[in-house]
Amino acid sequence: MRVLGAKDVAALLRGQEEAVLAAVELAYRRHEEGATVLPHSVFVRPPGQSLNRIIALPAWVGGELGMAGIKWISSFPGNVERGFNRASAVIVLTSTETGLPLALLEGSLVSAHRTAASAAAAARLLHARRQVDRLALVGGGAIQLEILRYLRHGFRLDGEVVLFDNGPEGGARFAAVVERLFGLRVGLASSAAQALAGADVLSLATTAAKPHLDSLERLRPGATVLHVSLRDLAPEVILGSDNVVDDRDHVLRAETSLHLAEQAVGNRAFIRASLGELLLGRQPVRPEPERLTVFSPFGLGVLDLAVADWVYRCAEQAGLGRTVEDFQPRPWWEVEA
Repeated sequence: MRVLGAKDVAALLRGQEEAVLAAVELAYRRHEEGATVLPHSVFVRPPGQSLNRIIALPAWVGGELGMAGIKWISSFPGNVERGFNRASAVIVLTSTETGLPLALLEGSLVSAHRTAASAAAAARLLHARRQVDRLALVGGGAIQLEILRYLRHGFRLDGEVVLFDNGPEGGARFAAVVERLFGLRVGLASSAAQALAGADVLSLATTAAKPHLDSLERLRPGATVLHVSLRDLAPEVILGSDNVVDDRDHVLRAETSLHLAEQAVGNRAFIRASLGELLLGRQPVRPEPERLTVFSPFGLGVLDLAVADWVYRCAEQAGLGRTVEDFQPRPWWEVEA
């Protein structure tokens, strides 16, 4: 079995935005075509710790990907104050032929890149002119940083980039990191409403447990919202928008904003399309150009497998990571006394 730590995973992902986007879009297509097995994610919430959670995302992907596995990812927001990342994860890749584990990867980097690639893939379709006049960011953490990386890769960010973060530093650290990595200036807003004013693309990547935005009227007509954190928008905002999701069954659970909207109206008719349907041409991309469009991705395990499998194959070719030859036990009939 090959073991890939953060250093190797980061090296393999660096500068490979197009390859990651291609892997994510392929996984979306195969999922829409029914070539995947995707059980519901399992949430483990420690008693008395409302903000902390650990999630298991098992999946199987057929076709040319041909991979099974699971992501075990934790989110402990208090880790930031301890000097750690909020999220940590491992991904196990398993052979679909033998069921044997093939690789163990540091998973938080894979997860961040697949999340960002998912948002960017949606933005490429929904904001097709590829120029962002004002980009509003709500939430300044690792996921938002990767979303910005992928948006920079496929869009012209000629206008303003404005961030609101309610953390103790107010987004100053995020802005400093963005300027150091990308040479891009990020303005800091004093409120989410100020950040939204006049924006044509909005990225929501927060740790919100309940909706905190009950109006998006300050966005430009026809704006695109990347609702990555899933719990920021009030149900009435969802119900008044053109909604695109990654998977209807998965996103309508765990008290997401869409789940609350479904509970309010008793149906899911407010969801127009999945991203897979758009990629396959089964639904129009944007039938009402001036209407607010919201992309809400639950985060599918098949995407993690697609990106992790790509990383694993690259590592095999480059000889990166550590191979554990004796990870598996010998057949039971060969075991010595």
